[in-house]
Amino acid sequence: MSNTSITTEFHEPSGESRGVGEDVFGNFDRIVEGWYWAIPSHKLKRGAIKSLTFLGRELVVYRGEDGKARAMDAYCPHMGAHLAEGKVDGTGVRCFFHHWKLAESGEVVDCPIQDAVPKAANAAWPTDEKYGMVWIWTGKEPRHPVPFVPELNEGPVRAMLGNNFSKGCHPNIVMVNAIDEQHFHSVHPMASSLANGIHFETSSYNENCQIFDNSNTVPKTTLINRLLSRFYANALTYRMVYWNGSTGSVTVGPDFWHFHIIFALRPNSEGDAEGQTILVTNKRNGPLGWVIDKISLVLSHIVGSYFAAGDTRVFQTIKWNFKTPIKADRPIIHFMKHLQKQRYSAWGTWEPLEAQETPDTENSPETSD
Repeated sequence: MSNTSITTEFHEPSGESRGVGEDVFGNFDRIVEGWYWAIPSHKLKRGAIKSLTFLGRELVVYRGEDGKARAMDAYCPHMGAHLAEGKVDGTGVRCFFHHWKLAESGEVVDCPIQDAVPKAANAAWPTDEKYGMVWIWTGKEPRHPVPFVPELNEGPVRAMLGNNFSKGCHPNIVMVNAIDEQHFHSVHPMASSLANGIHFETSSYNENCQIFDNSNTVPKTTLINRLLSRFYANALTYRMVYWNGSTGSVTVGPDFWHFHIIFALRPNSEGDAEGQTILVTNKRNGPLGWVIDKISLVLSHIVGSYFAAGDTRVFQTIKWNFKTPIKADRPIIHFMKHLQKQRYSAWGTWEPLEAQETPDTENSPETSD
């Protein structure tokens, strides 16, 4: 593999000018089109409107009188007053300054001082709610569902919000950490010993989603491992599922009880990744089922905290410069190639950019051993 094909430098965001970089991975100038977490649902009451700086764009997020969350550009198309100073009116918003009303589509539909309605509009952005979180799609029409755990997609789920956090790097860098086979030996040796190291098999769920499954079984080398191996019919369960390179879910646990944690990330203008963990389990029936679900969510939180604790300080200082790949970096290279082929837009403007094909170099003999 040639170094130039996968080298991605850390891009400091610029408040004055944001050029388009060569690569998508780790690039704050580009946004992969998809769903990104916006605000916890409980923070947006019915009739409330809030200001949100989101992926370089100033938005208002509001909950209409019908209970549905919506999002549109923040400044009134008349004179630029911030719509968060106004109020919710039905399923739209009314500007504080001159009381112009914008419908949920962003179109101006009422101007109190005259009968003729001015032809003006704001961009309105698709929203959805899942897991107690409002999500915003960074394009005109959603092409994929809100990120989900494939194993839980067939039935109802119960969810709980976990930690809100910030990392000093791009979300892509945080994401590939979970598929970095080497770091399980160095940072998480206890977890690595359960499967004699982690080895990932990669598949694509769709163009927006990629799946990494551990294929190593539990070695029967110790008494503890021999006991644990009884709970796994095949490989040790460790699955990572990535949506638009910024939201991922991890599934771990014995065959009879899987734990699921979603890590929802988004980049900000300070060069950080803003994150929210979401704990998810299949919803069981009845009072006993509710208790079991709560136990499962709490245990999932403990598992997620273990993996996050060892890597935190690395993310605060890392400057990505992937110059010397080795064979164990194969999953990371798969991630980068998959990301490069997705649709993406420019930071702040959200104007679509043309994706560029990357050479198929993942099996090149130039990769270091």
